Amino acid sequence: MARGGKQQSMKISPLAGKPAPRAILVDVPRLIASYYSGRPDPGVVGQLVAFGTSGHRGSSFNLTFNEAHVLAISQAVCDYRRKQGVDGPLYVGADTHALSVPAARSALEVFAANGVEVMISKGDETTPTPAVSLAILAHNKGRDSHLADGIVITPSHNPPDNGGYKYNGSNGGPADVQVTGWIQKRANRLLTGGLKGVRRWSYEKALRADTTHRHDFLGAYVEALRTIVDMDILASAAPRMGVDPLGGAGVHYWARVAERYKLRLDIVSEQVEPDFRFMTMDWDGRIRMDPSSPYAMKRLIRLRNRFDIAFCCDTDYDRHGIVTKSAGLLPPNHYLAVLADYLFSHRARWGKRAGVGKTLVSSQIIDRVAARLGRRLVEVPVGFKWFVDGLFDGSLGFGGEESAGTSFLRRNGTTWTTDKDGMIAALLSAEMTARTGIDPGERYRQIAHELGEPTDSRYEAPATPAQKKRLAALSARDIDVAELAGEKVEAVLTRAPGNDAPIGGVKVVTKNGWFAARPSGTEDIYKIYAESFRGKGHVDLLVDQARALVDKALGVERGRGAA
Repeated sequence: MARGGKQQSMKISPLAGKPAPRAILVDVPRLIASYYSGRPDPGVVGQLVAFGTSGHRGSSFNLTFNEAHVLAISQAVCDYRRKQGVDGPLYVGADTHALSVPAARSALEVFAANGVEVMISKGDETTPTPAVSLAILAHNKGRDSHLADGIVITPSHNPPDNGGYKYNGSNGGPADVQVTGWIQKRANRLLTGGLKGVRRWSYEKALRADTTHRHDFLGAYVEALRTIVDMDILASAAPRMGVDPLGGAGVHYWARVAERYKLRLDIVSEQVEPDFRFMTMDWDGRIRMDPSSPYAMKRLIRLRNRFDIAFCCDTDYDRHGIVTKSAGLLPPNHYLAVLADYLFSHRARWGKRAGVGKTLVSSQIIDRVAARLGRRLVEVPVGFKWFVDGLFDGSLGFGGEESAGTSFLRRNGTTWTTDKDGMIAALLSAEMTARTGIDPGERYRQIAHELGEPTDSRYEAPATPAQKKRLAALSARDIDVAELAGEKVEAVLTRAPGNDAPIGGVKVVTKNGWFAARPSGTEDIYKIYAESFRGKGHVDLLVDQARALVDKALGVERGRGAA
């Protein structure tokens, strides 16, 4: 799929793809000192707790992720569990970001003081998001009481000065907006009240508490992998695999996987640094552990010819990056199409009701793959939380989002995880290479030749908070259009076809193209995603007309060529 890329707003930094200069590395001691000394002002909206699609995130430098936030969120989680009658163990994971260490300590201090049964990793090993989800589901299997839930301290692939906090419910997946809304509101009340109502012990006392236990996340996860990936064919066919752990939470998992299943797997680096100095810079000249970025993945891309297949994951291991000999780093949408095509053709024990899940801004080539397979397509709003129920009850065999997040069922058709899992997506790329004799890049070219080759593009434009609110609340009547880029409009969507949930924006669909417009959750901009099966000229026309339609609906006037 040719890519138009972000238009107007995206200027590639001269540092992109290059090693990080020492001068831009985060000052880790100062970052951690700011975590403890910073005092967020509850009167400043930007310094309050705010759960986005993947939890609360921020930096201690700008008073958006400090000890006060973590204490308030942790107490709010305890209060929510008490309100819901959740009294099973709380599984706790954390990644390798510098702020994850103090945040995990602060959280445990609150959980222990509240009498919560907590499961932390053996030897203080960092723990990937999917290992936490798997542990929750393993505990809850066959139970209707004493249910478990969990948290993961991570800002995902975000820069080294960031921290983050995610809550996963008893279904193992990211909590829905009603749950995170309740936790957010309660946490902000605690912040506003000067943390009165927060119960807390010292860290040493919390570690000694009768309710604090150790759990072998690593061993349980590695042992279970054989139920979702055909590890026997990886051992017998022996494709040469390469992995760059990116200094993330699963850095020590790969050696155990290779040893347990006797794989030909080379780990290109086990370096872990809280400033992530080993990374190459992302498109904007910042360090970001994004496995779908060709700039951030320069190291592994350079090594691609050493391996039959290579892969990596982001810092908390819920996203994947696939590097092939034939095509280099695969765009996420390419690999999602290949994943769906392969899984539904090679998992004979999956039930007929298992559908193909995708977000509304993922490529329409996935729709065409699903149609050819004869599988039900389930298109949902942006956010992996929308796949949780389907993966939990088996009505989805696969759920994938455009930002390189996916999970799918075990080989026997039962639930694996209900949160994103970068490791299984990575290992499956090796399984399909071993079984089919071609890598995922070659398979994508075949699929695009058979079903059509899409071209995509992204555009961002300034938008005030009021305009963003207006965009999120648009109705189909607000987009008055019968024809788009020379084709008849087939649908104007403000609710997702797969679950009728509001999409927080608008999507317009024609026979050979579409665009979707959504407000950013963190910046004063709106985003347009567009795709065409008629080439770059057509996708550029889609974006231009989409801009005009959205600006008109928002009452915005822009000068010619304005971003």
